[in-house]
Amino acid sequence: MTHTSTAVICGASAGVGRAAAHAFARAGYRVGLIARSEKGLADTEEELRKAGATALAIAADVADAGALERAADRFEAELGPIEVWVNSAMVTVYAPVSQMTADEYRRVTEVTYLGFVHGTLAALRHMRPRDRGTIVQVGSALSYRAIPLQSAYCAAKFAIRGFTDALRCELIHDKSHVRLTMVQLPAHNTPQFDWARSRIDKRPQPVPPIHTPEVAARAILRAAVDAPRELWLGKATIQAIIGSQLIPGTLDRMMATQAYNGQFSQEDAEPGRPDNLFGPVDGLHRTAGRFGDQALDKALCLSSETVGKLIAVGIAGVALVVALILLALG
Repeated sequence: MTHTSTAVICGASAGVGRAAAHAFARAGYRVGLIARSEKGLADTEEELRKAGATALAIAADVADAGALERAADRFEAELGPIEVWVNSAMVTVYAPVSQMTADEYRRVTEVTYLGFVHGTLAALRHMRPRDRGTIVQVGSALSYRAIPLQSAYCAAKFAIRGFTDALRCELIHDKSHVRLTMVQLPAHNTPQFDWARSRIDKRPQPVPPIHTPEVAARAILRAAVDAPRELWLGKATIQAIIGSQLIPGTLDRMMATQAYNGQFSQEDAEPGRPDNLFGPVDGLHRTAGRFGDQALDKALCLSSETVGKLIAVGIAGVALVVALILLALG
């Protein structure tokens, strides 16, 4: 890694994005930081600089395509060529579909889906002429297996995967050396559960098992370096993805109870608390959330290619056993 390599992190003021910024800084990258909160960004930038890293923070809403284009130009001019672009910004709403509004669906889509599209377009504009660079889409197990009470967020994550798959085919067609990778994450202990808009009567929580943001950050850095097609993080993610392909109806019934109730903490909701759907909530921008006592600092991490090979070996093994049994019976 050269000291002139630049990584841009969208959603860098808190949670997984903030942890990823630290991971890339430790790996020797110059780090560009994007988020809405100027205060949250300033705190992240100060942390990185105190650790000896070069960082530049630019406040922007990823829903604003022009703002991301201008930010990318500044990063190129002040930090150097962008080698890695990480799309991680998100918002969500905890509510049944019957209680959601059209404006809420629109806003979650603008940030959590179109924000990734805008970031990808900004990155490609600089990477394509050089024919190099890596774009990392931070996805989720919910990119494959939707759960109740987060329909807007799940739909956005599904859309990101569809967009990414289509773009990947185009890059292959064009024989481009720009790399595209997606990291599917499990639940993490981030502040989103303290500031996401919610209409449930308990404070929301991630569906266990819960992991530290640093677990995600390490996976995102690995994806940027190795660029697998997808990286599946955590046993729960792998189970959800495979299960969604093999037993979708069974998972529907499981999610109707386990994932529905699993998002309710034991604490009553706080009526009137501010949320970050349409603007940042200053004062809560930090890396970790309130579930530190439950958060695991390790997780199984496999590329989708590796999982496919393991399944193929398993199927071949079963076929061999069946063939041997039939041979013995014959």
